[in-house]
Amino acid sequence: MMLQELRRTSTRPVERVAYLVGAALCTSGLLHLVVLVVSGTTWEGPLSYRKAMTFGLSFGLTLATLAWATSFLRMNERVRTLLLGAFTAVSVVETALVTMQVWRGVPSHFNFETGFDTVVSMMLAAGGGVIIVTVLGFTVAALRSASGLSPSMLLALRFGLVVLLVSLGVGALMIADGVTLSRGGQPQLAYTTAGALKPVHAVAMHAILVVPALAWLLRFTSWTERRRTRVVAAVAVGYAVVVAGTWLLFG
Repeated sequence: MMLQELRRTSTRPVERVAYLVGAALCTSGLLHLVVLVVSGTTWEGPLSYRKAMTFGLSFGLTLATLAWATSFLRMNERVRTLLLGAFTAVSVVETALVTMQVWRGVPSHFNFETGFDTVVSMMLAAGGGVIIVTVLGFTVAALRSASGLSPSMLLALRFGLVVLLVSLGVGALMIADGVTLSRGGQPQLAYTTAGALKPVHAVAMHAILVVPALAWLLRFTSWTERRRTRVVAAVAVGYAVVVAGTWLLFG
């Protein structure tokens, strides 16, 4: 039944591009994992190959997830294409800039040592703004959408997108604090302060995958829609508690 559902599912051109780009970014992340292991260099710090690995895997997975999750939304196709296209493009740019700086042996964020590095840092910050705008667009569509979706899936999408916005807000806070400290002559403290928020940023980012995936899988059970919605709501509450707990522990 699940395989039949997957075969019937059609993808829009912009979604196919997003999946392909997401796969390429994940491949880049995995290649940098190999480089990291083979080279025997450090896993810590802003110059580590770990950063290129993390950005490749995170953006690749998030891009593919967002393309899949938002495919359920009823919204204007031009708006969908614009939002997902922008998210796809900025995912490539962000990952490419971080990877370039890693291979150059210089920090990618909070780096104002040269004019070129300053431009890169500002482009990364601007890219974060684009990401927030695109996800906000999808979130508004999910909050306004009610037709054609089961209550459980609608709840899952709304929760996942709202928590993704929380994750992006944490990311914006990391950048703002890091830039302030770096501009104030404390670059090392900037990396340490921003790094402390990474756990909550990461946990919140993947709610858009976990909760909608659960809602989709529950469609293949014999449970009533009311029961599915209750299960999704319970998982959403649990996920929110985990995000809050991570913030209290590491924030």
